[in-house]
Amino acid sequence: EPPDTPKDFSCQTQDMKRVTCTWREEETYLYGKNSPRYTLSMLIVYYGHHLSLPLLHLLPLTFFDRSSQKTALCKATCSKQCSCSWDIGQQWIWNVTVTVENPLGKKTATDVFDVNHRIYPTAPFQVWEDCTDTEMTLHWNYENNKIEVLCQTEVVQPDGKVELHNSSVVDSRRIAVPGLQPHTEYTARVRCGAAKHFWRWSEWSQPLTTRTKEGTPSGKLDIWREITPVLGGRNVTLFWKQTPSFQANGKIISYDVTLEKIEDDSQPESISFSSVYNSTRIFIDNHSYRISIVAKNNVNFSLPSVLIISRATDNSRSVFSTEELKEGQVNGTDDGIFISWEPRSVYDSYIIDWCNFPRLQPCDLQWKRFGRNTSSAVISSAAFVPGVRYKFRIYGSVANRASLLEKKIGYLRELPPCLDPIVRKVDLTYNSVTLSWDSYLTNESEPGFVRGYHVYVSPIQGNCNLKGSKKHILSDESELCKYTIENPEEKRYTVKHLMPNTKYKIVVKAFTGGGETPIVNFRYIDTPYNLNMLYFVFLLVIVPTLVAAICHWKMKWVKECCCPVIPSPNKSKVLSFKEFKIDSEKVLKINDCLPDMLAMDSDAEAHKL
Repeated sequence: EPPDTPKDFSCQTQDMKRVTCTWREEETYLYGKNSPRYTLSMLIVYYGHHLSLPLLHLLPLTFFDRSSQKTALCKATCSKQCSCSWDIGQQWIWNVTVTVENPLGKKTATDVFDVNHRIYPTAPFQVWEDCTDTEMTLHWNYENNKIEVLCQTEVVQPDGKVELHNSSVVDSRRIAVPGLQPHTEYTARVRCGAAKHFWRWSEWSQPLTTRTKEGTPSGKLDIWREITPVLGGRNVTLFWKQTPSFQANGKIISYDVTLEKIEDDSQPESISFSSVYNSTRIFIDNHSYRISIVAKNNVNFSLPSVLIISRATDNSRSVFSTEELKEGQVNGTDDGIFISWEPRSVYDSYIIDWCNFPRLQPCDLQWKRFGRNTSSAVISSAAFVPGVRYKFRIYGSVANRASLLEKKIGYLRELPPCLDPIVRKVDLTYNSVTLSWDSYLTNESEPGFVRGYHVYVSPIQGNCNLKGSKKHILSDESELCKYTIENPEEKRYTVKHLMPNTKYKIVVKAFTGGGETPIVNFRYIDTPYNLNMLYFVFLLVIVPTLVAAICHWKMKWVKECCCPVIPSPNKSKVLSFKEFKIDSEKVLKINDCLPDMLAMDSDAEAHKL
């Protein structure tokens, strides 16, 4: 390719003695004797005539001064960027042209400048500092004292934020940086530029890392307590931690706890603890106490954090007394465990405490404070794991006194129960089975709240289609009938509409908000025969058959009894009623019936009747 115009061609000086011109080398894909050739020349106005003198030929890289026909040393290097330097002498205005050519073409670039306007100072060196707790003063040196400069300082904060500070005094070799945090590490560096006809900043000095001095701690510690009634008083475990608003401003060397009885003028008692501690246990009697905790560094103390423990009531003085508050259930979310409470206008803040590891001792008690207008929160912790029950206590606080308001229990995520209910009794009929099981343990070790039970039933052969049930498909695609009991206190259930003389498999599973464990073991039952059906069959078949056999056996007697050839009035069933009897004779009154025909057998017999 033919050469392109040299890019970024410019000239500058660092010491007012030599000028350095730089430009960017472009690729032409020609090499060897066809490589680009650079010529650097200057245009001098002399008595109204222009004279173009080649300053530099790159290939060979030598400086030519035709006015004197002497060769001056001027060697350049090209590695993506080309550069060349020469002495300024007594000339301040320069018109410099760089020409690049190869067998395919030629291009030029020109830079006209005043050396006084192209000052590029050397980087400052020997940077050092003086620090207080909130201010840092940087000092430095630089080589060329003939150039008036203004300098700039870059300060990198601990969070990575960069601040720039400019000096306002020419040739000043110091700058003050105010507004820093005590006992905090900062990184700073300095660069300078010409005070007159600013061209560009120098390179940065070597970075300097320093730390400000310690200062008085700012803010207060966040403190909390846990009270356990014991014989003759109470054990109080005190906790403290540094909040984001608290600034140690140095290295904390100790925490001082002051205990003062409110109800008399006794002397306060102070205890100092090493900075490695964040809790302590003390014993107090049943009086009211004011407890304050401060942090101490090498300079001073922080402001005191205060809490007041009220006088123990008569009920709370018992070692075995407990606060009777019903524990409400709370639910886990993707972000933590959601807790809500009923706000009370008398309190100016609320505190929630919990244990990160409720199954261990110590349990790593944690707490969090909320404003008076807050009535719900999501409690999150890296220690929360699924299947562990966490207990939360909600306190209302006013004038540094805290009162327990509510208790909550919940899981980050519920898991299925560990065990199945133990079925103790099975009562069978021909079409039903009644299952009875023990009360399911709902202690703290359970991985979820038991919400109820599922009863699964299926015949050994064929599918299940019992009335009132839902279909449940197992992983092996077998089908079960499913009954749901949503009362976790229920311990008995009857499955109806079974078939007599049939073998069934059955199981009872407890379920939580996390579901239930897979079905592994079944209990097998056999329904008995239907005896009522047997009785019915007996009456419907056996009895008529027996009667028919007897009748066949006594045919003559039956015929004489039921269908005589000549009926006898004495054998008539109609005349067996009381109203048809006179003494021992059976009498049929003529007026009681309407005969179709009347026949007289004989006068004597008629007279007798």
